[in-house]
Amino acid sequence: MRPSRALLLLVAAAAAGCASARRGYAIDPYQRYDTDVLAIYTISWWQKLVDAPTLEYGPREPARPGADTINSRVVTGTRDGILRSVDSKGRVVWRFVAGQPFTAGPEVVDGFVFAPGGDGFLYCFRADTGELFWKYEAGEDLVTVPVVADGRVLVSSQNDTLFAVEAATGKWLWQYRRDTPAGFTIRGAGRPAVRDGVVYVGFSDGHFSALRLESGAVVWDRTLSAGGQFVDIDSPAVFDPKGNVIVASYKDGLFSIDPGSGETLWQTAITGMVGLVARGDVVYASGDARVIGVKASTGKILWTTSLGQRAGLQPALAAGWLLVPTGRSLLFIDPTLGGIRQSFDPGRGITATPDVHGTDVYLLSNLGFVYALEMNVARNSG
Repeated sequence: MRPSRALLLLVAAAAAGCASARRGYAIDPYQRYDTDVLAIYTISWWQKLVDAPTLEYGPREPARPGADTINSRVVTGTRDGILRSVDSKGRVVWRFVAGQPFTAGPEVVDGFVFAPGGDGFLYCFRADTGELFWKYEAGEDLVTVPVVADGRVLVSSQNDTLFAVEAATGKWLWQYRRDTPAGFTIRGAGRPAVRDGVVYVGFSDGHFSALRLESGAVVWDRTLSAGGQFVDIDSPAVFDPKGNVIVASYKDGLFSIDPGSGETLWQTAITGMVGLVARGDVVYASGDARVIGVKASTGKILWTTSLGQRAGLQPALAAGWLLVPTGRSLLFIDPTLGGIRQSFDPGRGITATPDVHGTDVYLLSNLGFVYALEMNVARNSG
């Protein structure tokens, strides 16, 4: 059997550690695609970070990389419990060993790295040197990429607690907690979103809340899903052009909500969604076996793309393309019509959401390789 291009790339990466730029399309072994097309991306470099145990089955790296644009690096937290800063030549500049695997990635802001640990600590490092600036002990597994807004750092835990600490010192400011339901829930939590001094965040008991960023005081709280199993609101909140809030309930679909009153403006029956990203008047939802484009102002479904047995995880937008990790591969989807144009599987797939800065895309594969891609083909961003 002829080895796939993805396998050849993986062997080369393992042998050389870091490689020069190569053309970007790779074959997804689970799907046939026409490779006689212009590559949407180029692989700029890659580096192996994690030494996988020989008998490890189904490795997963769920933590999104964080681009350090000031120092031209990328910061990654991996399942071996190590946070690393990697430069554009694939060299590890600094590393920090935590007590548990990283399940959520860091956010790099103004020369500082804010990293949520599975060991219950929120860490702040100097991005250039890796010096630990402060750490806050939450005492709970932190599972969302931190949000930094108005001098505050927000992060959610697996136990349905939203923590707010001071960005400069790590001092606790406030927290808001919901009781985790007794039934089955989905692993993970909704990443908070901030707009006009208000924090919007969902919880696994089906509640969606608006809180004052300054104090954590409740502006309003809505029950979007109730009864049965998997009532989680684990998607991030996104906003339409008018500022209305859109969020996904796994059990009951997408909701558009008035940010002032908390009243529902529209609701769809699109169930099983866990990821949302918005561009203009379109919201892209990903989840069980499909990715869906929805008109943000009305809730009308524009297109649906089947993923077969795969699940669409939290997507990202890059150069006008929709990038959707599925666990098996990263899909490059035309956001206008929903067609899958290319995919990238470096071996054992990609679970973590890419981090995008301009035309630069940073990926972490399930085998513990970090990749830097450059987008070649831009689509109209309107």
